[in-house]
Amino acid sequence: MSCSRIILILGDFGLHSPKRDSSSLAFSYTASFSTFRSFCTLTSLPASRCTSASVAVKASALSTDPSENEVRSSSQGTMGTNDLLIIGPGVLGRIVAEQWRELHTGCQVFGQTLTTDHHEELVNMGIRPFLKGKLPTRAFPYVIFCAPPSGNSDYSAEIRDAILYWNGEGSFVFTSSSAPYDCSDNGWCDEDTPDVPNGRSLRTDKLLAAEKVVLDADRGAHTYWLEKGTLDIGPDHILNLIHYEDAASISVTILRKKLRGRIFLGCDNHPLSRQEIMDLVNKSGKYDKKFKGFTGASDPFGKQLNNSKTRIELGWEPKYSRFAEFLRVL
Repeated sequence: MSCSRIILILGDFGLHSPKRDSSSLAFSYTASFSTFRSFCTLTSLPASRCTSASVAVKASALSTDPSENEVRSSSQGTMGTNDLLIIGPGVLGRIVAEQWRELHTGCQVFGQTLTTDHHEELVNMGIRPFLKGKLPTRAFPYVIFCAPPSGNSDYSAEIRDAILYWNGEGSFVFTSSSAPYDCSDNGWCDEDTPDVPNGRSLRTDKLLAAEKVVLDADRGAHTYWLEKGTLDIGPDHILNLIHYEDAASISVTILRKKLRGRIFLGCDNHPLSRQEIMDLVNKSGKYDKKFKGFTGASDPFGKQLNNSKTRIELGWEPKYSRFAEFLRVL
């Protein structure tokens, strides 16, 4: 029996998401926030679950030559497309840094700590350490929060502050614990096991509140930028978009074709710069706030995707032809 390979590459930014807002029932545009729970078998590391806010795209697809962009960007003192910030670079964070650098040659890895006790160790491992509040920028594409709740009087506030370091374009991951799963009788539990009810345990209340902070950040980068008002990243970086419904429909179309050994591209064929996205948001009249502007000047550029060949071969067209149309029906 021969094996087959079908690869679908989606646009390199967020997706137009049909996620409903509980207050208005209006569809929102989001950067694919989700909750996933992973069980670790590392020595002395308890089982954990992770809460993630991420763009649904392989990081390596963000630029034509990621390592080249990152080396050039790093030398200029700005963020590269795969640069990573680790909040709490302990045992887990250091392993993450090692594996991340193996995947993204030339990237910068930063570590935020509460003291300088282990800064020399971190430097020797290739991690650039900074004390909390002393980081050189507030615009990281990838952020992972590994700091434990112990020693934090307001854990949720720590995570809110960490989210502000994320520029909304890559991923934000919070490493939690398996404690919130409502199972304490040696029984099996999985991703669908209910959580411990609020009020039963101070420990799980703190963890669930922390997870909620991440999940409540369920928004697209444009919403994040709108909330910030100004951002120290360049306005001209090009982003490629696709609505979740369209990403799903092109996937289904490919499945039904029973094709073999092909690569297809999913995007709306209307790439926009960060500035163009926010100009459309400001003009839409759908938001109370107004975005003020991007202040950065030396970010690496992106790419402009066109999938006309894919559309012709599959006989597929997107429901939402462009971001402006999504805003119109929002």
